[in-house]
Amino acid sequence: MPRPLARVRRHAASCRTVVAAVVTALALHGSALHSKTLAAQAPASNAERYAVIPRPGVLTPKTGAFTLTRTTVIHAPAAFRAVAHRFARDVANPTGFDLTVRTAEAPATTGIVLRKDATLPEEAYTLDVTPAAIVVRASAPAGAFYGLETVKQLLPADIFRDAPLPGITWTAPAVHIEDTPRFSWRGAHLDVSRHFMPKEFVKKYIDLLARHKLNRFHWHLTEDQGWRIEIKKYPRLTEVGSCREQTLVGPYVSDPAKRVFDGKRHCGFYTQDDVREVVAYAAARMVTVVPEIEMPGHAQAAVFAYPQLSSKPDSTPGVMQVWGVSPFILNPSDESVAFMQDVLREVLTLFPSPWIHIGGDEAIKDQWKASPQIQARIKALGLKDEHEMQSWFIRQMDTFLTKQGRRLIGWDEILEGGLAENATVMSWRGMEGGIAAAKAGHDVVMAPGSHTYFDHYQSRDKSKEPLAIGGFTPIDSAYAFEPVPASLTAAEAKHILGAQAQVWTEYIPNAKQVEYMAFPRLSALAEGLWSAKTRKDFPDFMARMQTHLKRLEALDVNFRKLDKPVP
Repeated sequence: MPRPLARVRRHAASCRTVVAAVVTALALHGSALHSKTLAAQAPASNAERYAVIPRPGVLTPKTGAFTLTRTTVIHAPAAFRAVAHRFARDVANPTGFDLTVRTAEAPATTGIVLRKDATLPEEAYTLDVTPAAIVVRASAPAGAFYGLETVKQLLPADIFRDAPLPGITWTAPAVHIEDTPRFSWRGAHLDVSRHFMPKEFVKKYIDLLARHKLNRFHWHLTEDQGWRIEIKKYPRLTEVGSCREQTLVGPYVSDPAKRVFDGKRHCGFYTQDDVREVVAYAAARMVTVVPEIEMPGHAQAAVFAYPQLSSKPDSTPGVMQVWGVSPFILNPSDESVAFMQDVLREVLTLFPSPWIHIGGDEAIKDQWKASPQIQARIKALGLKDEHEMQSWFIRQMDTFLTKQGRRLIGWDEILEGGLAENATVMSWRGMEGGIAAAKAGHDVVMAPGSHTYFDHYQSRDKSKEPLAIGGFTPIDSAYAFEPVPASLTAAEAKHILGAQAQVWTEYIPNAKQVEYMAFPRLSALAEGLWSAKTRKDFPDFMARMQTHLKRLEALDVNFRKLDKPVP
């Protein structure tokens, strides 16, 4: 996956491009962090009253308010019962109300009413709040779920707390809302291989995605520095590959003599039961979990566990202890192909996701170049070079996944040497890979480092920020990101499924720091991926964020505080 050493090198090589992208974003949208007129664009009272994030397509204020009480009844058709019960459980803790859910195919006129409307797209909803009732219309559970998430945002921010709060009147202002997402892929990634994250936090992270109407969780599970998913057929992947003996302290330095380590073993993996639990938890919140199993590069932990996979069998590395990209790459042999397909067979039983991510990035091919055996294989297969060898390897996985009714997705390096027929491209090295893939008729998820890498610094004053990989991605840059390049035709643009945030954890050792790096930037990106392009308004967003930050506080999120405007 796109990251460490390669990214550090690319920062030096492409800093002018990144700076230009940020400067362009600031010019187009203004730097809200340095704006004197930040909140002046939207009345504070209106921003507080209707602080919905992401911003709905249509929001028409009305007169009056609905008051939630312990006698409020939720009426839902059978198709929406699970969504209704989840809402009731969510609001039970702070309100102390045990709301009744009644199955009602016939429309009710009071309380909270969910109605099926087949004319709406799957994730769309309409919402009408009056003093008598809250009415959500949707065609599918996803739309009903998002409608009720909006209802929670209309209630006081303390609705997101876990303990009863006496003395609060739980009112939602009257309003009419019509809402539908702009993109089908609205995602966030989390690397748990560099630093393992507990299952409980992974579930909290998914909860936070759902609160922002994000629907894809990209779970990066394998890496040079640790293999984090149990594979029954190959137990050494976690018995051996899930632990590194120590971890680099401080920034990466190329001179081994100057490296400092913590001297502590770092271990952790998810059992298959853990994975099933997380996947079910996400599905109940309309989030699809997309697993990433790296190949053929970023495989040092796997090679250490099973040396027969190595392209350099005379050398046995441990699990990698420093950041960067390992030269230990899978041997493109029939044995390695069969091994990784065995791994994918078990992955497919755990993840119903239509997409399975196979990485495909930053595969250093020096060991392939140096191996007479691999060079002979390249020649025997009629391939031109090592890039085509990688493409051949990826195509074996593409064919395998296609036969299983799934779709391969990989980082934009899978374009090199020829793109597999059914592959979806995740474009991280800028937008160019995504543009090329879309023009060739392939689906694309945009994930450029310039706007969506939330392991980058949030301030130019690095002395006041935790150590990061580098870069600079302020909140207004995340908000400004436009996933559809202007160079695409209308037909080509349809291949842009959406975009996602990336949180790589080389320099993020724990869950609280993940939260600090992700929020509130992820709130900004979420609005850009849900709301219509014409509805994006950064000053208005920042005015609504004043209330939204109270919600994040209630959810115990260690978000980064917003910079104060320059006086």
